[in-house]
Amino acid sequence: MKLVVVYTGNGEGKTSAAFGHVLRALGQGKKCVIIKFLKGRKSGEDVIEKISGNKVKIYDFGTKKFVFKPSEKDKERAKSALRFAKEVFEKEKPFLLVLDEINVVIKLGLLTQKEVLEFLESIKKGIIILTGRGKHKKIENIADIVTEFREIKHDFPKRKASKGFEY
Repeated sequence: MKLVVVYTGNGEGKTSAAFGHVLRALGQGKKCVIIKFLKGRKSGEDVIEKISGNKVKIYDFGTKKFVFKPSEKDKERAKSALRFAKEVFEKEKPFLLVLDEINVVIKLGLLTQKEVLEFLESIKKGIIILTGRGKHKKIENIADIVTEFREIKHDFPKRKASKGFEY
């Protein structure tokens, strides 16, 4: 079975929802891999790797700060992350693969929609979750589940992101 899930939209909770699926899979003894495309700093969710007994692996390809104006180095990192995702999926055959912030990576032009589609088409079995803001019609068309998170109200920029709540 192959399942492609997309979490997108301008609301909070896309990565947290993906980690919720990782937690469920872990509860069933399944192996999971998380590839962080843009986030290079540790977040509270990363504790799942430590407590998983080697069932969850998290790989960071991002930088300490979020990318708004991408550089050539950012593009190289994104391409390297996608290559790594292919390798790790073939080698480790996880039940679940999270491509965190990959929708933003496409939106920023660090990877093309075509490159991501080719990767998704190469997967024959497993669950792949794509997170991040940005709608990509062709990816939505091939996805089995698409959920859009919509912000109704948020107190940013009145306060900074809170450790333990936003990360």
